[in-house]
Amino acid sequence: MSRHAGPPPRDDAPVVPEPTYAERARTLAYLGLTGTLATLSRRHPGHPFGSVMPYALDAEGRPLLLISAMAMHTQNLEADPRASLLITQPDWSGDPLAAGRLTLLGEARRLDAAHAAPVREAYLARHPRARYWVDFDDFAFWRLDLLDAYFVGGFAAMDWVTAAEYASARPDPLADAAGGIVEHMNRDHADALIAYARHFAGETADEATMVTVDRLGFKLRLRQGERLSSVRIGFPREVTTSAQSREVLIEMLRQASPGPTAPPATAAP
Repeated sequence: MSRHAGPPPRDDAPVVPEPTYAERARTLAYLGLTGTLATLSRRHPGHPFGSVMPYALDAEGRPLLLISAMAMHTQNLEADPRASLLITQPDWSGDPLAAGRLTLLGEARRLDAAHAAPVREAYLARHPRARYWVDFDDFAFWRLDLLDAYFVGGFAAMDWVTAAEYASARPDPLADAAGGIVEHMNRDHADALIAYARHFAGETADEATMVTVDRLGFKLRLRQGERLSSVRIGFPREVTTSAQSREVLIEMLRQASPGPTAPPATAAP
């Protein structure tokens, strides 16, 4: 048994649906704005060279970069196009090893004028301040054409995602609203989270914190005395909007806490 995986689930434990790693990878890439670009050093052949790198995405989730010919990473790519981009979960304040991260591996290529026009708008939509230098002569758009991807969703959740799986997946429809939902539930409905854990997962907890939420359910971090654990709870049906998540969470709270309750009112996206 892997030391990182914790105890195995019970044989009779129900399977809780969750997005595939490919979907989670696309969601993480969509939410991120900046990653760490690793290129192969010209000055020190064979050594990786890391750079902070803002990026946007095309329709297939491939990273789009706006880089200067004077930058060391650009010079590295001109000599050897192999590169990777590490994307970490934005706005994460907990244990960094429990956060999501994604490594995209591939070959970078400079885009010609015909391909750069649509890329320009996609990039500036994500990075409007780049309008100040996008037309400088030494800047050009590059795209990382993917060979493979490696996704880590926290402890004991990691695997390779093929380039084809990644390209065909789509970001979770709650991606833009999830942060507000999580913040609101943790701030205003701590008792409801404890009730969810007890009723839907059979877990008693002194404290429950919502960690993530997606179209199929949510994950809670639980504390019972000194014991820490986590559990995933599925929604009774798929939700695609903040309003739908509110309806489902109210419905679930009524099941978990019979009698009058103050229903959660999730934040708007």
